Amino acid sequence: MLILSTVVGAMMALAMVVIRLKASKKPATIRKIILPPFFMATGFFMFVVPDARVPWYEAIEALSVGAAFSLLLIRTSKFEIKDNQIYLTRSKAFAFILIGLLLVRIIFKLIIGESIPVLQTSSLFFVLAFGMIVPWRISMYYQFKKTERSRAHGTTLHQTLL
Repeated sequence: MLILSTVVGAMMALAMVVIRLKASKKPATIRKIILPPFFMATGFFMFVVPDARVPWYEAIEALSVGAAFSLLLIRTSKFEIKDNQIYLTRSKAFAFILIGLLLVRIIFKLIIGESIPVLQTSSLFFVLAFGMIVPWRISMYYQFKKTERSRAHGTTLHQTLL
């Protein structure tokens, strides 16, 4: 089960890289930024199953680790204006960061997996992932709005940062 969940996690990370690369080819919108955390939030239904529940302090720790990891994603997410549209720029570091985060998750999973049942480990990593995506998307929202204001005022983002 531990190997299967690791393989699934690796496939999800690869899917994230592909989705991010495709997303950078289309204009960004507020909807595309804020909807993923709402869709992901449905995963909290896993806690209906008693075996998936974790103590509050472990959930808070996982959420905190996720928030710390989100800083890497925030630093690699920038917007630019092309043809009067706002695009999320591609970052070569993004794929490496996701792979690095996956490796850290695998190491944590191997260490934690020996003392915590697989369902609880999966729950903790879901909470960790949610802790990553929410701050990242909030930051993206504010960056998008700032870029949108600079577009409305006829300045480029580079000019607003100077």
